Amino acid sequence: MTTSMESGVVVKALTDADKARWDGFVAVAPGATFCHRAGWRPVIERAFGHRTHFVFAERAGAITGVLPLTEIRSRIFGHSLVSNAFAVYGGPVAVDGESHAALVKYATDLLERTQASHLEFRSITASCPGWLVKEGLYVTFRREISADHEKNLAAIPRKQRAVVRKGIANELTVRVGHDARTLHRVYAESVRNLGTPVFPRRYFALLCEEFGDDAEILVVEDKGEPIAAVLSFYFRDEVLPYYGGGTPAARNRAGNDIMYWEVMRRAADRGCRSFDFGRSKIDTGAYNFKKNWGFTPTPLNYEFKLRVGDTIPDVNPLNPKYRLMIETWKRLPLPISNFIGPFIVRNLG
Repeated sequence: MTTSMESGVVVKALTDADKARWDGFVAVAPGATFCHRAGWRPVIERAFGHRTHFVFAERAGAITGVLPLTEIRSRIFGHSLVSNAFAVYGGPVAVDGESHAALVKYATDLLERTQASHLEFRSITASCPGWLVKEGLYVTFRREISADHEKNLAAIPRKQRAVVRKGIANELTVRVGHDARTLHRVYAESVRNLGTPVFPRRYFALLCEEFGDDAEILVVEDKGEPIAAVLSFYFRDEVLPYYGGGTPAARNRAGNDIMYWEVMRRAADRGCRSFDFGRSKIDTGAYNFKKNWGFTPTPLNYEFKLRVGDTIPDVNPLNPKYRLMIETWKRLPLPISNFIGPFIVRNLG
């Protein structure tokens, strides 16, 4: 697939041969994130079976923009195009207006060709005038960290800092690697208790396989028993703790707090100077937890282009129509929720 523009910009589909060039662009382009990396394409295809449409803009042989798109067809939640699915960030990233316009045109043309109901760009900053924007739902939490651990600890508000110190006194142990099995076991229980379907374990394993040293699983143990675990991504000088959770025992032992403190410590030692605490819905438990760590929320401007209808889709746990389903899910035995969950979550994107 190749689409030409009068400006000399050509839009091309990502191939394996282009992967290094794509990631080279993402590594330096302003506005690009870990969620724009080419590795998401094989992970999404292999873990969930969705069709992807990763395309880049090119002028005179040089990549000038990228757009990672995933097509999701669901009998439950509808037919959509998302940039980027299973990611908190996305949308077109380009070095000039012509390249950005070419990528947006490709996406809107694809919307018509596929007959999807809507197109979604998960952008930090809105870049498509006239598109609908979902406001007041999601925020992200990001701030600078220091190479000095004591400065990072001092930057945590007093009450939360006391909890971290309590966790340190509990002498919890930490191990790091690619233990997707343990991560999935801890994470599955955590999200079941929140009424949310869990991802398949294979998804976590594929992320580690694809991104290697830039994907790291940290497990917190209490006398050898895992009580908290998180999968973090590294990008430029930033760390993104992405999928994390804890058992009920973690709450009493400050396991979740030690987990994020150790991620911060390791990231600082690795040279990271930015900590991305990830996306949260406003006024939820996760939102308040991150504010307690001294992080300031920044609104996320998710943009939508609708092909049919006149309202933005509202597939999220705060929607009252899902309340009964969520409360029922919380009561499911863990083996049942682990079996059913992957079939549901693959359709959410």
